[in-house]
Amino acid sequence: MLLCSSGFAQEHSPQVDLDDFDLFTLDGYRLYRYRSPTPLSSEHAVTISTDEVVRMLEQESNIILLDVQPVQWNRVFIQKEPRLNIPGSTWLPNVGLGELDNEWMRYYRSHLLRLTSGDKEAAIIIYCRADCWMSWNALKRASEWGYKKLFWYRDGTDGWIENDLETTLAVPEPFPGKE
Repeated sequence: MLLCSSGFAQEHSPQVDLDDFDLFTLDGYRLYRYRSPTPLSSEHAVTISTDEVVRMLEQESNIILLDVQPVQWNRVFIQKEPRLNIPGSTWLPNVGLGELDNEWMRYYRSHLLRLTSGDKEAAIIIYCRADCWMSWNALKRASEWGYKKLFWYRDGTDGWIENDLETTLAVPEPFPGKE
């Protein structure tokens, strides 16, 4: 195990084979079957457990929590059931899709810029649900845009709820000009 600069452990494990062109873009983004086993770590972030998320939130008040759980989109977000997330989170649905058009890229980038006040060293915890490639894709994208202090909570809201931790009702951030 490696320790990141914050002192939290980083797990390392064999990576999922990104050469499976049926599932990934040439740039390495997962394209479909998003709810399936994910790697135990990402080269783009420090993987953290539920206990580590709790500890980080207790120790640092300026941690950015980013929920990337997808939701159906048809010029508006269509929620079939309420989404619960970690208190203090910003919900940016669909930014973890394998391919994003320019409007979705702007949506994601502009919110990252706003949330971090342009600081590429700001601590960002990205999550979705357990075994969800959306968070993995969103981490990869943020890393490619130069964000340096990324944390992957791969157990996501499933892990949070299983540990009987407080949740709040999530509301997706409006898509510019569409909501």
